[in-house]
Amino acid sequence: MKRITNNIKYQVSPQGVLWTSIKYSSLYFVLCTLYFVLVLTSCHKAGSGGEVMLMITAEHHGIKIINHVGYPDTVFLKYNADELPGTKPSDYDIFFVGTPRNDEVDCDNLKWGKYYVYMVGYDSLYGGRVRGGIPLKIKRSQQKEMIMVTVPVVE
Repeated sequence: MKRITNNIKYQVSPQGVLWTSIKYSSLYFVLCTLYFVLVLTSCHKAGSGGEVMLMITAEHHGIKIINHVGYPDTVFLKYNADELPGTKPSDYDIFFVGTPRNDEVDCDNLKWGKYYVYMVGYDSLYGGRVRGGIPLKIKRSQQKEMIMVTVPVVE
């Protein structure tokens, strides 16, 4: 079957132009849907303003470090990091100071995501400053939980 429109000849196949149009629009819909699902689920930024609470303790040679009045344990958090960004406070996005005579530091109002946790304290048994850090990933399913984290520290 041949059609003539504006003096231009078109050959229409048995499937027709309509079938090709439907095939490409379906492919376009699937690709757009996949793109939006990936954007919404994979690009979450860690940070403050969420509902996660961390209870972080420091352990030196298997013994928990207790906060001292003159030198409380301090937790520094770097958002969206897997590796140690540095040892200066300015290398981190936020910090939390522990309560004296308590063995944990509470970090609240965090979002789910990736963090690097760096902790410093004073070990009275050893008689010196200790520090250490670990990467931490908080999953979306943990966003309304209290999470216990132990950071191994060294001299």
